Amino acid sequence: MAMNRFEPSVTAHDSPHEEPAPTARSLIESAYRQLRMDIISGRHPAGEKLRVEHLKETYGVGGSTLREALALLVSDSLVVPQAQRGFRVSPMSLADIEDLTRTRTLLECAAFQDAMKYGDERWEAEVVGAYHRLSRAQERLAREKDGWSSEWEDRNRAFHQALISACPSRWILRFQSVLYGQTERYWRLSTATTPVAASVHEEHRQIFDAAMKRDGKAGARLLAQHIQHSLTVIKGRGVPK
Repeated sequence: MAMNRFEPSVTAHDSPHEEPAPTARSLIESAYRQLRMDIISGRHPAGEKLRVEHLKETYGVGGSTLREALALLVSDSLVVPQAQRGFRVSPMSLADIEDLTRTRTLLECAAFQDAMKYGDERWEAEVVGAYHRLSRAQERLAREKDGWSSEWEDRNRAFHQALISACPSRWILRFQSVLYGQTERYWRLSTATTPVAASVHEEHRQIFDAAMKRDGKAGARLLAQHIQHSLTVIKGRGVPK
């Protein structure tokens, strides 16, 4: 049988268990995710100039890969392009987080109501699992002296995503993801050295209970209050500059 010319041949030197070389797309995705987290966590603060030549060494990729990753971050509104001058980390302000919170509340509550309406048993199982993992992270967080854990925030994000995952609108889910990432940036920086209050998990419990009861009205009200509480905490501790 003739060999397909698009099918790589195997030689005696090839190992069937050898890891394939990363593709250009996977390198871009990896650089994007690393940069995104470093911006959200404050490693690259608001307004910082992102110099491709310097970042290449930090992230271990080429200039073209970094530019592609930065372009994706522009679409997330975490980075702003500057004509002929590269990129900067998006600025932060009180007006910005207030606007983000208002818009996120509208979209996320609508998505949550839709999820409760259309979600099946798989959605329920996903919400139960996400809430269980968040509860365990909350217990570990309470025992830590510094009062903060990236694990908690990762599981907090996963819980919020699970709540709305059965929403049928891909546009709402897309925009909510962008808004959450922006809000998370403020939340992580404002609470980096401050404990997450136990009342936050009580809010999560009430939202979870509403989800399991498919109580759209109560669920939307509780989620809106929860999101607003995050804004109150951020404003109380000062918006990072």
